[in-house]
Amino acid sequence: MTDTVPTGSPISQSAGPDGRIELSPGAYPADSPFANEDLRPVPVSERKWTTYNFAALWISMAHCIPSWTLASGLVALGMDWKQAVFTIALANIIVLLPMLATGHAGPKYGIPFPVLARASFGLRGANIPALIRAAVACGWFGIQTWIGGSGIFALGSKLTGGHWENAGQIAGNPWPLWLCFLLFWALQIAIIYRGMDFLRHFENWAAPFVIAGALVLLIWIAVKADGFGALLDQPSKLGWGPDFWPVFFPSLMGMIGFWATLSLNIPDFTRFGASQKAQTWGQSLGLPTTMTLFAVLAVLVTSGSEVVYGTAIWDPVELAAKADNAFGLLFALVIVLVATISVNIAANVVSPAYDLANLAPKLINFRTGALITGVVGILIFPWKLISTPEFYIFTWLGVVGGLLGTVAGILIADYWIVRRTVLHLADLYTPGGRYWYSNGWNWRAIAAFLVGGILAVGGSHSAVGADGVKTGPFPTDGLIPFLKPLADYGWAVGLGASLVLYVALMLPKGRAQEGIQV
Repeated sequence: MTDTVPTGSPISQSAGPDGRIELSPGAYPADSPFANEDLRPVPVSERKWTTYNFAALWISMAHCIPSWTLASGLVALGMDWKQAVFTIALANIIVLLPMLATGHAGPKYGIPFPVLARASFGLRGANIPALIRAAVACGWFGIQTWIGGSGIFALGSKLTGGHWENAGQIAGNPWPLWLCFLLFWALQIAIIYRGMDFLRHFENWAAPFVIAGALVLLIWIAVKADGFGALLDQPSKLGWGPDFWPVFFPSLMGMIGFWATLSLNIPDFTRFGASQKAQTWGQSLGLPTTMTLFAVLAVLVTSGSEVVYGTAIWDPVELAAKADNAFGLLFALVIVLVATISVNIAANVVSPAYDLANLAPKLINFRTGALITGVVGILIFPWKLISTPEFYIFTWLGVVGGLLGTVAGILIADYWIVRRTVLHLADLYTPGGRYWYSNGWNWRAIAAFLVGGILAVGGSHSAVGADGVKTGPFPTDGLIPFLKPLADYGWAVGLGASLVLYVALMLPKGRAQEGIQV
C-alpha cells in the first residue's frame, strides 16, 4: 500500500545490514516541539537488550501477586485447575501476537510507543492513545503499589506479633499500612529515576531471584503437606459442554486484558533491542511459558495449603505469613518486595513516563513523567479502586481491555498493512511532514478508534445476583443493549473492528482524494 523503501531527498535515515534504521544527525529541527532526548530514536549503538534481557523482563513481570491469583478467580467460577491453566496459557499465547507485532518497530526504529502512534493518529492525535494508556498505567501503578504495601504490612505485622494491626488508624487503616504504602511508592520512584539501563540490570537479577523464591514456597508447602491435596482432584463444575463456554470466553478476554496494556507500549522496551531476534525470542520464551508455569505453581502451592491448613489459601502473602520463624517471614517479605517492584515499574511507570513526555516534550522528560505517574497513582485512591471487586473486574479490566484492543488494532493495521513496516523517522518529529495529516490529526484513526471502542465496550452490562441486586456498575441490559452480545469479547472485537475500518479508510484512493502524503 505504500513504498517499501523511504524515498525523498535529502536522505534522513539509513539502514544497517541487520535492517535497523538510524536517524541522520539534524534530520529534524532541533527546536521541534514534538521531540526531546527521551522521545528521540535510540541510536543503534545504544540498542543492547538481548534475548535474556527481554525474557527476564517478562519473567519478572509475570511473577507478581495478581498473576499468582489469576487461577483462583477461574477456579471460583467453576473451572477445575486444568481448565484454569489452559485458559491462562491460551490467553497469553494470543496476546503474544500483538505484542510481537507492535514490538517490531522498537528494534528497527528505536522509537517508543507514543512516537509510533504518531504514524497512524498524527503528531497531535497520538496523544489520545498515549493518554489512555497513561491513565490505565497510573491506575495499575496505584493498585500494585497498594497491593505491595499491603503485603509488606501483613508480613511486618506478623514479625511484630500483630502490633501493627492494632496501631492507631488513619482514614480507616492502621498508620503502619500507610507508611508501608508510601515507602514502597518512594522506592519504586527512586529505581525508575535511575533510568532504563538501571531498570534492565534490576530485571536481570530480579527474575531468577523471584523464581527461586516461588520454588522455595512450593518446596516448603510440599514438605508440610507431605504431598498435594484434594484441589488437584476436584472435578470441574462446568464440564467441557454448554456450561463451560459461556464462562470460558469472557474469562479468556479477561486474561488477555491482563497484559493488553503491554501489547501497546512494548516498543518502549523493544526500542533498546539488539535485534528483532532478541525481542521475538525473548518475549516468546518469557511471557506465555512463565504465566503458564506460574499458574501451575500457584495451583500446586494452594492445593498443598488446603492439606496443611484445611482451606485453600490463594494469596501468597497470606500463606507466607504462616511461616513460623523470622527468617522465613523476612525471606517472604523480600520476595514480595522484589516481585511487585519488578512488575510495577516495568509495566506501569515506563509507559506513562513516555506518554506524558509526548504530551509536552519541552516541559516533561522521562523522569518528570515518572514522578507525575507516581503522584497520580496516589491521587486515584487505589485502596478504594480495588475495594469493590465488581468495579475492579467489570469496569477496570473489561472496559480497559476493550479500548486498548481498539488502539492495538489501529497500530498493527497502520504499521504492518498500510505501511508494510516502513516509517520515515524525521517526519514523526516534524510538523508539516507526512504524518501531520490535518493539523496534526488523522481523522481516519480517530473514527476507527471511536467505532471500535463503541463496539468493544458499548454492550458492557452487569449481572444480577441471587439476591436480585446488580453485581456491577453497568445496566443489566447493557449500555447499548443491542451490543450486549459483543461485550464478552471486547478486546477481540475492538482490535478486529478498528483494524478493518482503519485499513478501509486508508486505502490509496481515499488518501489521494484527501491529499494525504504517506
